[in-house]
Amino acid sequence: MSYTILLHISGEEAVLGEIEDLPGPQDTSLTVNNPRRKDDKDLSFLHETVTSVVWPMHRVFFIEILPTKEDEDLIGFVRE
Repeated sequence: MSYTILLHISGEEAVLGEIEDLPGPQDTSLTVNNPRRKDDKDLSFLHETVTSVVWPMHRVFFIEILPTKEDEDLIGFVRE
């Protein structure tokens, strides 16, 4: 299962991308596929043809896991 994440890196802008598995406590790096800005534009510090980036975990401040389309369809508004 692929996860869409918002990766917050020390001293950089947040990076939107996909990862295959959530990182565990033993992981020292994180591979992000299709890295881009939150507005889906290219990152200025990456070459335009890059499809995957490996970041060391000591540079990662925190990771937001974004809901998938299926998750959004499951949870709806409830009226009482």
